[in-house]
Amino acid sequence: MTALTQGEENFTRLTRGGVQPAGHASLRRANLSLVLRHLRNHGSSSRADIAEATGLHRATVSNLMAELLDRRLVREVGIEHAGAVGRPRRAVALDGSHIGVLGLEINVDYVAVHGTDLGGRVLVERRVGFDAMGSGPNQSLRELGRVARAAIDELVLAGTRPAGIGVGVPGLVDVGHGVVALAPNLGWHDVPLASWLSIALGNLGVPVTVDNDANLAALAEYTAGVAAGTRDMVYLTGEVGVGGGIIVDGRLLRGADGFSGEVGHLPVDPGGHRCGCGRNGCWETKVGLAALVRMATPDQAYGLGAVPVLDPEERVAEIACGLAEGNPLMIAAVAEVGRWLGLGGSILVNLFNPRVIVVGGYFATLAQWLLPFAQAELEHLVVAGPAARCRFVASDLGFGAASLGAANVVINQLIDDPIAIGSAPSVRPASSAPGPGRPLIDPDLISP
Repeated sequence: MTALTQGEENFTRLTRGGVQPAGHASLRRANLSLVLRHLRNHGSSSRADIAEATGLHRATVSNLMAELLDRRLVREVGIEHAGAVGRPRRAVALDGSHIGVLGLEINVDYVAVHGTDLGGRVLVERRVGFDAMGSGPNQSLRELGRVARAAIDELVLAGTRPAGIGVGVPGLVDVGHGVVALAPNLGWHDVPLASWLSIALGNLGVPVTVDNDANLAALAEYTAGVAAGTRDMVYLTGEVGVGGGIIVDGRLLRGADGFSGEVGHLPVDPGGHRCGCGRNGCWETKVGLAALVRMATPDQAYGLGAVPVLDPEERVAEIACGLAEGNPLMIAAVAEVGRWLGLGGSILVNLFNPRVIVVGGYFATLAQWLLPFAQAELEHLVVAGPAARCRFVASDLGFGAASLGAANVVINQLIDDPIAIGSAPSVRPASSAPGPGRPLIDPDLISP
């Protein structure tokens, strides 16, 4: 079970003749997409098995397969025997080894990249420590562009050409225009990220998609994580900020303006610490990585200018070692964070009734110490009590969940429209035009 893409939402029902949009070109595009998606979800299959699974006629599948082979989007992988009798069937598999995609994430203290080809072969995977919180949008975009350019070079060396880029950001995103409306922990307001990145990359003509990091991570979890296929779930990022990606009945919940999931800004303690959003006592001031570091290793707290920027995994690894050694300060800090995590989780369970709450980032790394406190507090506070049957589970995708999700979204977009693969449409120019309150593009951004 995988999350529905926009293309799948547009075609909500299959008949024996396949998807039925209007027009021959649209019909062919939809049926090519249907075949590719089947191969992506189920692996190699014979033409006959594809016809049976999709409802398309065998002759139609054979015709579609000829085009997909010609486009190098599938490849023949051998012979399948369907029992003791009958003709052997030649199997095909998703290929697209010449088509590359990049998933990027910029967060408070790092930039991450996940590069893959259409078939899912991982070609680039790294995370670079970077103080985005203290650098401002111009310098941050230069660093993002630098990381992206280096990754594109690696894709090209591997024999692939970039066909799409996805970017995850911890904030409110106008997905349609690629504009970050507000990212409190980065200090960004109305940043036209898609256009800026396109310019920084030299206008390659590669489409750029921008989305909230928690939404992208939730889609990655729903597709390939520990709770894959769970139709009602919440994903929580365990970063300096805490965002939520909410899956309801198998669909990502975006809300009227696409800004849902800002769970880190639930007000839980009005007399508490100041949050990056300007308010006091938001949930992330209790459970975000900055809160844990402040309590567990106060000499390395975020915001201390003399402290070098550490990759979040380095910070968490030190705390994990202290917990394993029985450090009382760190044990008390994790217990405190765990109880607040359970309190906020109970609010989400009361609102959305998920079956699981998947925790990523540092929550997952410290799960063995953190989650018992969180689960106990959640069960104590949920109105439905045991009937809610919701549990915390630790993600196994690490800090790279959002960049993986960004790459997967781009792959889904390409599979939705196989005919367009190779045409490389450019980013919508409207998002690059400065408007009221929108910063001008720094000329340095367009220089390598």
